[in-house]
Amino acid sequence: MKVRAQIPNYATINKRTLASRWRSLVKSPLSLILFCLVVLSAVIAAGMILFIIAYILVMGLPSLSLEMFSWKFTTENCSMLPALINTLIMIAATLIIAVPIGIFSAIYLVEYAKKGNRLVSLIRLTTETLSGIPSIIFGLFGNILFVEAFGWRYSLLAGILTLAIMVLPLIIRTTEEALLSVPDLYREGSFGLGAGKLRTVFRIVLPSAAPGILAGIVLAIGRIVGESAALVFTSGSGTRIATSPMDSAGTLSVFMYMLMDEGLSMDAAYAVAAVLLVFVFVINIISGLLTRRMEKKTR
Repeated sequence: MKVRAQIPNYATINKRTLASRWRSLVKSPLSLILFCLVVLSAVIAAGMILFIIAYILVMGLPSLSLEMFSWKFTTENCSMLPALINTLIMIAATLIIAVPIGIFSAIYLVEYAKKGNRLVSLIRLTTETLSGIPSIIFGLFGNILFVEAFGWRYSLLAGILTLAIMVLPLIIRTTEEALLSVPDLYREGSFGLGAGKLRTVFRIVLPSAAPGILAGIVLAIGRIVGESAALVFTSGSGTRIATSPMDSAGTLSVFMYMLMDEGLSMDAAYAVAAVLLVFVFVINIISGLLTRRMEKKTR
């Protein structure tokens, strides 16, 4: 009986905590008003997201057909399969370029650069500045450099390099924050066991920061999938599967924009939007499963 009496009743404690917080809110009218505004804002935001998802699915799913997944696009079938394959190629190629550069840059900034280094502060300033630049500016830059100056025209390679430049600041910043979140005790313990700097980074620090790095990569994938303004000026709106880096390649978002811009195939545009939405959901689910597995391994 004594042992039971010593065990705290967490349900009672939580009820008391909530009751005390509610009393403090009631006593202060300003706190109560701010609390109601915060709850109202959260409900409106969640409601808008659910409404947009439901609207896209209701309008898009009935318009889907097997003809929209044909290998070749025609004005009759409005096939999105070439655009879907081009999107997957764009994602894979962009990540192959941007992820190693972004991760190694973050490793240098966190693990090797001296504190107070002017170069580090300059790099962080430029990455934060680039993160806030609109995507259409990247598209104009890619058009001037890759399409016009290099003479590549509208090509898959021009779009890939433009997207790599665009998502690189995001990967650098998220990886840097993930590395900074790793406790210094991990590094000190590895050094104490005789491991070198490079071995500590790749065997101790990076595995511990892997969930945060993966989250940044997922955000980069989401930006690549939903990008259209930059790709219209670089990769073009080709409706065929790109078989060469110099072929014009339209992605799902560009394809949807073209269908809506013409105004003749709105049902097909809604169908592409529904597929794009499901595609993003699948990526988020897979990334969530991978993140949980990584967290279990690091524990």
